[in-house]
Amino acid sequence: MTGGTPLTSEQRQDLSEANERARKVLWVAHVAAFNGWTIGILAAAGILFGLFSITALVMGVGMALVARNEFRGRKLVRQFDSSGPRLLGRNQLGFMGLIIAYCLWSMYQTVSNPITDIQGLEAIADSYGSLVTELTLAVYGGVIALTVLFQGLNARYYFTRIKFVEDYCRETPGWIIDLQRSTSSL
Repeated sequence: MTGGTPLTSEQRQDLSEANERARKVLWVAHVAAFNGWTIGILAAAGILFGLFSITALVMGVGMALVARNEFRGRKLVRQFDSSGPRLLGRNQLGFMGLIIAYCLWSMYQTVSNPITDIQGLEAIADSYGSLVTELTLAVYGGVIALTVLFQGLNARYYFTRIKFVEDYCRETPGWIIDLQRSTSSL
């Protein structure tokens, strides 16, 4: 030990290399934080609009649970726990299911309650009502497709990070992982 530091130069080198490798793992925590905050803001809006719509309330509460799980998964990842990316991947699949269920419900509502009366335009209500129904179904169909793509890729990203966490923990000395877990500077 030289210079009053408790670590040898070899240990400092090992720690530096481990910190560099940890960046790949910890990037997952940044993605989870972004997702958590974004979904959390949307959840708050959904709950607020839930004062006027039970569907918005259900979606808001559902998104609040998804946001909570993003932050739980983030915390696990920051502790180099491979259950973190696993939770985050399942969470994205659950979020996908929530959005698809909402879209299907909205599509059902559109078909079962079509627009049949446009004030002052009763003579052409059928053609406009049909157009509005078709456009609404197309929009929700597009949202479903984009959700499958985006949430599916997000889930895949998280699931592929499980191996990164496991490899990192296997290749890194325990004392370094303990040190990294005890500090939040990473």
